[in-house]
Amino acid sequence: MFFTPSRRHSGFDLFDDFFNDPFFNSPLNQPSNTLMRTDIKDDGSNYLLDIELPGFKKEDIRAELKDGYLTIAATHDDQKNEKDASGKVIRQERYSGSCRRSFYVGNGLKQEDIKANFENGILKLMFPKEAPKAVEEAPKYIPING
Repeated sequence: MFFTPSRRHSGFDLFDDFFNDPFFNSPLNQPSNTLMRTDIKDDGSNYLLDIELPGFKKEDIRAELKDGYLTIAATHDDQKNEKDASGKVIRQERYSGSCRRSFYVGNGLKQEDIKANFENGILKLMFPKEAPKAVEEAPKYIPING
């Protein structure tokens, strides 16, 4: 795999062939502006966020609500080993990466107000546009006898 002719000129180009390997071109190795692409929709009473996280597993993703900010963080570790017929390592690569994105959602929102689902590389979040208001009790007057 390493010593194949280069597409640009005759001969060998170790670096072109090496960095054209699918390992370096996976979605996880793309610039950060291509990760966590987010669509935000308003359905009238809720906000719906669709966040693209290709190559990540549900276990790699964490959603946190703190101080009015909803933060989505994803980490990924990958290791690839290839051995020849005699068992000698001919390639060994490691990748570790993470991405994070925060959205201000307001201080009135609680963790239980946010619904999350992860399927086919897309994290779907739904939360109300307005934080649910606490039920106000009618005032209770203390009778004054006289």
